[in-house]
Amino acid sequence: MTATDLPILRLGIIADPQYAPVPPNPVHDRFYAKSLAKIAEAMDVFEREALDAVVVLGDLIDHGIDNLAPVLKALARSRHELILLPGNHDFAVAEEHLATIHRRLGMPAPYHHLLRKGVRLIVLDGNEISTFAPPPGDPRRAQAKAKLATLTASGVPNAMAWNAGISETQFSWLERQLAQAAERGERAIVLGHYPLHPFTDHSLWDAPRVAKLIADAPAAIAYFCGHYHAGNYGLLGHTHFVNFKGMVDTEAHNAFAIAELYQDRLDIRGFGREESRRLSLSSPAPAEQ
Repeated sequence: MTATDLPILRLGIIADPQYAPVPPNPVHDRFYAKSLAKIAEAMDVFEREALDAVVVLGDLIDHGIDNLAPVLKALARSRHELILLPGNHDFAVAEEHLATIHRRLGMPAPYHHLLRKGVRLIVLDGNEISTFAPPPGDPRRAQAKAKLATLTASGVPNAMAWNAGISETQFSWLERQLAQAAERGERAIVLGHYPLHPFTDHSLWDAPRVAKLIADAPAAIAYFCGHYHAGNYGLLGHTHFVNFKGMVDTEAHNAFAIAELYQDRLDIRGFGREESRRLSLSSPAPAEQ
């Protein structure tokens, strides 16, 4: 067996469980109360695999802080490291809980990076500039309202209150992270809630600019996200942009994946409604560190 036959990094991927013990939404085909069982099914699969981490790409709940504990309990079955990041629905809670969401998800900071087997995992905070995540009175809320008004006036499709943006500070931080990864011979996978490319009405407010930054970075091999429940895929430069399907959708069919990074490719093994993909990399990944 050659080195190209062995995965460097293996991640379990879940997007948008959006759990709540409430009736389904037939218009959007969302069955919120079914998500705990779907998470359990995904965890059963993940527990049989030699994964390096399980990643949840946001919207663990649909609304209500009390609904977060059952989801975290279902995920805590994992023997693997959990990498959790919030989506817009995770902030649909009482105001006094807004500032606690990142801590409840075990995040060291709203945006941060982790190095796993020589691969830099860069976690973005796509909710940073939004009308829902910052506590009331936080200047980022006013900034978000102004940004949304500007986007609405320009007629772009992602001028939606359920989307959000990032600050110049976070943009510069991401730029430094990608540069450091290149300097150190690391490959980088960026994790976020909001799609960047292809552009849709669910995209991050700053999507074109952020997508270009990532695609122009030699180290960035992929961007993983959720939010747009139908799923999507695009290639920009040498970077693969994979939008995973929403687990909450449909009554009986699940959606989750295992992402395997090899020296020459990125394999997405889809389960249920999630698609399987074999994505070629432009150059070999560095040896494991």
